[in-house]
Amino acid sequence: MYSPAQQPTLYFIGVTTAQSSIMKVFPAWAEYLGLDNALIRGMDFALHDDPQRYREAVAFIRDDPHSMGALVTTHKLDLFEACKDMFDEIDPHATLMSEVSCISKRDGKLIAHAKDPISSGLAIDGFLAPNHFANTAGHLLSMGAGGSTIAITWHAIKAMAANNRPAQIIVSNRSQKRLDHIKAIHEEMGIDIPVSYCLAPTPGDNDRIAAALPSGSLIINATGLGKDAPGSPFTDAVQLPEAAVVWELNYRGDLVFLDQANGQKEAKGLQVENGWSYFLHGWTQVIAEVFDVAIPTSGPQFDELSNIAKKASGRAS
Repeated sequence: MYSPAQQPTLYFIGVTTAQSSIMKVFPAWAEYLGLDNALIRGMDFALHDDPQRYREAVAFIRDDPHSMGALVTTHKLDLFEACKDMFDEIDPHATLMSEVSCISKRDGKLIAHAKDPISSGLAIDGFLAPNHFANTAGHLLSMGAGGSTIAITWHAIKAMAANNRPAQIIVSNRSQKRLDHIKAIHEEMGIDIPVSYCLAPTPGDNDRIAAALPSGSLIINATGLGKDAPGSPFTDAVQLPEAAVVWELNYRGDLVFLDQANGQKEAKGLQVENGWSYFLHGWTQVIAEVFDVAIPTSGPQFDELSNIAKKASGRAS
């Protein structure tokens, strides 16, 4: 099914990988980082695909000498569930969160990593003002109960300073199963912030949740809507709270959610963020792991990687 790699190859396991900027960015990064002859290839799967397809992909990466590893997006929970018995090592984050966002190989071992707690935390800490929650008493609403929300809430619960955490966490999702899953993970990690798990089968349900948030809340689209599927978790009638920070995890797609937030930005005093920094941290964390290279998370070299990515992808600088 898969052709053996002829050069060191990183795989991108996703839904519409050919549309991602990484396909243009990775070759430029590889040259800058000295990853000689390294390539990237996409592996596209349907949402919640047949578990056997995930197993075939992981077996290929494991057994092919020039296949170095993979970044996994969208399928992090499903791939882990289908393939967890295939890994020689599973890092503590992956074990806790029952997901895999990075596959690497080291000393003949196949290793599963969950990098999102690190990369999402770096992104959040990069755009939130110092002491944001301490100063605002805002809540954190993350729509979508998949791997990204698990990682983001882990950061809020475990990595943020005790005096600078959300006053409350709210997770909404269209299905109860995923809400039950994330609740079990929160209970296992030990949670001392109030958390509400809200079944929200329609965008109107999320509108009502958002309308009740206090000012200064952090509102996140972690549903994949706008990239992996069209639309937004909100309707156009949503009323966002004053001075909210609105974060769209995606940086490509129709990004309706981002448009909705920007439409209220001036009137409500919103801070609106897209997924570009999350993209940068997510990929550089995985590249560092897969190719065993040191990549800083800030400073001149990281800024240069961002500039290279913008140029390669055609984004405005």
